[in-house]
Amino acid sequence: MRTLVVLPTYNEIANIEPMIRALRASVPEAHVLVVDDASPDGTGTRAEELAGEVGRVEILRRPAKSGLGGAYRAGFAWGLARGFDRFVEIDCDFSHDPTALPTLLAAATSADVVIGSRYVAGGMIPEWSWRRRLLSRGGNVYASAVLGLHVADATSGYRVYSARALTAMRYDTVRADGYGFQIEMTYRARRGGLTIAEAPISFTDRTRGESKMSGAIVVEALCLVTAWALARPWRAVLRHR
Repeated sequence: MRTLVVLPTYNEIANIEPMIRALRASVPEAHVLVVDDASPDGTGTRAEELAGEVGRVEILRRPAKSGLGGAYRAGFAWGLARGFDRFVEIDCDFSHDPTALPTLLAAATSADVVIGSRYVAGGMIPEWSWRRRLLSRGGNVYASAVLGLHVADATSGYRVYSARALTAMRYDTVRADGYGFQIEMTYRARRGGLTIAEAPISFTDRTRGESKMSGAIVVEALCLVTAWALARPWRAVLRHR
């Protein structure tokens, strides 16, 4: 099966080379698509230089910073048009460990969607404070409960999708970003009857570069979850309790 790793970037000059090399070491047969949002620090240019050196690396340049969800939609469209079978979401900042990717891909042989989960047995977030854990875990419990997701980590951005799943979910019509994008993709997968599996991962905060996450993205996710929950038929809500 042909695997495409979709790697969104914006000002990741400190991480792009080690990440591409780490991916090549962990999944040597996979192709990597760097979706760069016109990084002013030269991330896209450095990725192009590496493409010629390590092979199976492509660059998709976007004209401006347009959000994580938009980057993934663009990457999925690029890969589906070229016949890839599996699509990986991963952050470029090493919060997602590339060495865990073979485990996620193995799980994808029997599931339409695989989520790298911090909240199943074996999953870890070694550096977070209890307050941050409580906020994240509470948000996931809330989203899963009101939307009937039946997953532990709906906000995780380390994932594998089959081409069939992306088509069935109509990924191109998803408009949420950040956490909201991940939750909406999970919601669509569950509503569409697709199989979802979770594989344990260890999540680590970035050590180089600046975080792109903001309070506005968290608020957006909570508002979207509530809106989707209110739009659900009450019979469906009761059935999934």
